[in-house]
Amino acid sequence: QLQFVESGGGSVQAGESLTLSCVVSGSTFSDYAIGWFRRAPGKELEGVSCITGSGKSATSADSVRDRFTISRDNARNTVYLQMNNLKPEDAGVYYCAAKTGVRSLHPGVYDYWGQGTQVTVSS
Repeated sequence: QLQFVESGGGSVQAGESLTLSCVVSGSTFSDYAIGWFRRAPGKELEGVSCITGSGKSATSADSVRDRFTISRDNARNTVYLQMNNLKPEDAGVYYCAAKTGVRSLHPGVYDYWGQGTQVTVSS
């Protein structure tokens, strides 16, 4: 069983930046692809970015591709989501999740989930 500690959420103005962190423990971190997902009020869970266990490959949703960067430090068991030029539509609860095998932006294939961290963006 994996344990997650997410941090870095907060309230910002549009155009500002935040970096989310997710520390994962309980197993060999590099065995897991990690994804970041978000749920806006009244909307479905949405895949934001995902990264392979090695950190060599990543994918991001079209809506964030030019603004968000996912990365990981396997020595620190940590995955990051650097979010630049935040927009009000980026607001929501952000979750990190882990799975074995290939990375994916589909939340349904992830086995382990963190508790989430709130991101609020004011216009």
